[in-house]
Amino acid sequence: MGTVTKMTDTAAGKDNKPKKTIVMPGSKTKSGGKEPKSPQASNQSNTRTPGGAVTGAGMDRKIEVKKNPLKTYGVPAAAVVALLFVGYMFLGGPGGRSLKVTSDRISISEVTSGVFEDFIPVRGRVEPLKTVYLDAVQGGRVEEILVEDGTMLRAGQPLVRLSNSDLQLNVMGNESRVMEQLNQMRDQELRLEQNRLGHKRNLIELNYRIGVLERDIRRQEELVAQGFTAARDFDEKKQELEYLRQRRDITMESQESDERMMVSQLAFFRDKSEQLEDNLNFARKSLDDLNVKAPTSGKLSGFDLEIGQSISRGERIGQIDDPDRFKLTALIDEFYLGRVGIGQVAVYEGYELAISKIYPDVENGQFEVDMQFAEGTMPTDIRRGQTIQTKLTLGDSSEAVLIPNGAFFQDTGGNWIFVVTADGTEAVKRNVRMGRRNTRYIEVLEGLEVGERVVTSPYTSFRDMDRLKLN
Repeated sequence: MGTVTKMTDTAAGKDNKPKKTIVMPGSKTKSGGKEPKSPQASNQSNTRTPGGAVTGAGMDRKIEVKKNPLKTYGVPAAAVVALLFVGYMFLGGPGGRSLKVTSDRISISEVTSGVFEDFIPVRGRVEPLKTVYLDAVQGGRVEEILVEDGTMLRAGQPLVRLSNSDLQLNVMGNESRVMEQLNQMRDQELRLEQNRLGHKRNLIELNYRIGVLERDIRRQEELVAQGFTAARDFDEKKQELEYLRQRRDITMESQESDERMMVSQLAFFRDKSEQLEDNLNFARKSLDDLNVKAPTSGKLSGFDLEIGQSISRGERIGQIDDPDRFKLTALIDEFYLGRVGIGQVAVYEGYELAISKIYPDVENGQFEVDMQFAEGTMPTDIRRGQTIQTKLTLGDSSEAVLIPNGAFFQDTGGNWIFVVTADGTEAVKRNVRMGRRNTRYIEVLEGLEVGERVVTSPYTSFRDMDRLKLN
């Protein structure tokens, strides 16, 4: 904003009354070497009111902010340079995508020729060859524990005694119902036998009466012919004889029919009685199942019960292991699933084992097998739960082109590999075909020559590259 100074004008002959002059910023007085602005310029840059006062509205002007060219263009330029550098690192060179790596951070191995031993190490866990699980046939409350965990058992030895009041009441009710049905069947058998005896008694009586009448009729025939006996009495006796004979025939027919029915019913009753007695024995055996016994001889394990503990029906309470014979349970990589079969041989410290069972399920990239020692060749220093290292033979040994087994195989699947050039400055991606592998070597079928060098370390950080530039 300008400053106001007092000035006098004596040359014009006017009075010495002071006048006000407005000096703008950047202008100088006469003493400063610049001429003051003309009245026209002063009038242009200042606005006066009708009363003659200066408002200063003409003094306002727009101030332009100067831009910093470094901030405007420097940051985008730096980003472009960084992108160009990354593109050069990953896409540079005529051989496709490439990456600069330090030779110290990767493993380089030489392709050799030698004897390939077709085996894999298998780590197995020692398990009993035969295991019998103990499950509670009937649930109940533990009343008495008769043996401790780890005890050598004999077949039939009592282990624990349970109690179950509901089961006892149920068995008693079943016993009463079975006994009632058995009594009913015996009553029916008795009635059938009484009916048979009644028919037999009736036949005896009818035969007796028929015999008496036949003798009387024979005697009276002569008397009737001589006129000593009335013919009417003779005829009545003949009719009575005929009646008795017919009655005897019906009785005999009824007896035969009843005997046939009785034979079938008695056979049915005997079968039904046997079933009811079996049910009765089963009900009684349910109570006997509360006394848990060892089903076979062996070593008791996993037996951890307490007095008063409640055991559910079917709950596992322990197991009995064969203390003298063992097997190995091992997990093998699914890569070898097609090359492992029943009877295949493994070796542990000179003892031979054979694969006895292959479980078909694959979990976490592994499948499970069981291996048994040859008869009479089991070592004596192994124990249940111990883990031992075996060597499972997959095939015969043969001459082959070999490379060291490295972590690159998991990244490539054996389909390609980085091969170091002759001058050692680059490693170029090359398709190969690989065969068998063990813990030390991989068999090369085609794509590599003896004496070449390859990268055998993991390819995780440059799996998508076509060549590696080695520093």
